Amino acid sequence: MAELGCYSPSFKKPSDVLRMRRKRARSEGPDRRTVDGVRPFSPGPLLNAPGRASGGGGKRRNPFANIENTFNSPKKRALSHSGAPDGRKAAAAVLDGKLREERANAGTLLREELFNTERQKQHEIKTPVSLSEAAGLFEEDLFEPERSAPVLKSPEAVCDAAPAEVCLEFPADWSLKTRLLFTSPQSFSWAEHLKAQEEARGLSSHCRAEFSSLPAHIQEPRGCAELRWGFHQCLQYWQHPSLPWLSLFPRIGAERKFSGKCVPWAQDTALQQSLMSDWSVSLTSLYSLLKARLCPYFYLCSYQFTVLFRAAGLSGAKGISALLSPTTRGLREAMKAEGIEFSLPLLEEKRKSRERSESSQTEGEDSASGAVLSEHSENEEEEEDEDDDDGGFSWLKEMGVQDKIKKPDAISIKLRKEHSEVRLDHRPESVVLVEGSNTFTLLNFLINCKSLVAGAGSQAGLPPTLLAPTAFRGATLHTLKTRTVKVKTQVRAGYQDVCSLEVTGPVMPHTLHALTQLLKPAQKGEFSVGLYTHEPTAVLNVPLSLTSDPQQLESVVQDLGRCGLQQSSIQQLAMPSMLGKSALRQLHMRDYSYSWKS
Repeated sequence: MAELGCYSPSFKKPSDVLRMRRKRARSEGPDRRTVDGVRPFSPGPLLNAPGRASGGGGKRRNPFANIENTFNSPKKRALSHSGAPDGRKAAAAVLDGKLREERANAGTLLREELFNTERQKQHEIKTPVSLSEAAGLFEEDLFEPERSAPVLKSPEAVCDAAPAEVCLEFPADWSLKTRLLFTSPQSFSWAEHLKAQEEARGLSSHCRAEFSSLPAHIQEPRGCAELRWGFHQCLQYWQHPSLPWLSLFPRIGAERKFSGKCVPWAQDTALQQSLMSDWSVSLTSLYSLLKARLCPYFYLCSYQFTVLFRAAGLSGAKGISALLSPTTRGLREAMKAEGIEFSLPLLEEKRKSRERSESSQTEGEDSASGAVLSEHSENEEEEEDEDDDDGGFSWLKEMGVQDKIKKPDAISIKLRKEHSEVRLDHRPESVVLVEGSNTFTLLNFLINCKSLVAGAGSQAGLPPTLLAPTAFRGATLHTLKTRTVKVKTQVRAGYQDVCSLEVTGPVMPHTLHALTQLLKPAQKGEFSVGLYTHEPTAVLNVPLSLTSDPQQLESVVQDLGRCGLQQSSIQQLAMPSMLGKSALRQLHMRDYSYSWKS
């Protein structure tokens, strides 16, 4: 034992085990029985016993491993083949053949019926259904041709047993994306190595707002010039300021990207004033274009918050609207001091839902008792307000010790009253909505706001980034970066080739819609996209209106006909937002119909 390091002190060699078994057998005798009359475990005869073939070792067989106990044992096979008469075997074979034939016919008829139903429903526009199931971007059966369901249904729709719906459009996502990853079984080779003429045609079409109509099915995408320069046209956007050595999006939480870079304006006050002067001119130009319906929307990205300005009619709003998020109590107080009227839509929605739940609970109560309770609650609220006005120390006067106890100052009392407002800071619920003429007041506030530009740090003295789909004064034309890769993804039986197209940069809502419209015929209606959202902008999908009037939608499309976007993109952006404070995470197209996950 000592010379073999692999044995533990409690381990016994096989020879020791056999010697102990023989000793136990001799001591118990041939007719050994236990107390309960049950014969103990017997290891069975040796493999080299006289009755067995020669060549075996000293191993013993397992008494519980009997070949006759298996399902496919020789004895059971013999009984199954020899026990039944020939006539019965023939009848069973005929019956089995008929059953298989009937199943095949039923499956063929069912597939034909589903195919015809889906072909009819592709010509109808249904209400979009969001995908709420946790489905991965690279699903095992994502590109399986046998799958016939055109849309992945949400759990609510499945529970209601509603018929399959064909979603020809997906909801507008007003959040900014930093990256898009398209995947498809079809190749993206047509999107790479554009010719100089194709790039020039794409730039010219973008500046002139000219859009070409593509065929519904493209057999050879690489040889379609309209597809290639149309793809280059979709990647264009306008930005101010433009510094080639700095990436000016995103700005929130981007201190590491700016650290170590050359920032000559950080210590030069005159240079900072020059940058802010040009930035103010660009912002004013954008608002004028927005008011004239020549620009659909634009973004203002500062180091603390993001502002989205939208033209009248977009997202169901009647006039010009602006969403600002995230905000702080100090910023909201400064806006109030400037006379800007705003609302907190998420807080108002929460309050309305609470009121609806309370009213539904008290529907069965008597009206008189309800009035008494309301008066009682109002009196309690008034008493609480009175207590808050004097800081909650009125009871000290009754005891006569108000002079012996030091009261907190007015600032601490005010902070305690506004504790609920302070808790909203930097949260999605702090999103601010400004509508109508107040947006112009907000514009002047942003131009004159000193806290709009960082006073210290890596972004000190740098004006906010302005992003827009159309040209404006002082803007620079930029192109989103693209990259195509062919990868292998794991499926049930092994691996399959999946082509991918990556788009990086500030992706705006119209860009996402234009790319999906372009990839629909190019990828034969089969692709998926993973969307990487700039999280502070996800709350910009807060709904402004829950109803949409078809006549109002038509008028909005006509009014924004010269804003530089496709008509289909304007129709999508004019619909009321339905994503709430979330954003699209995944988008799938299957058989020319959409499904998504937010």
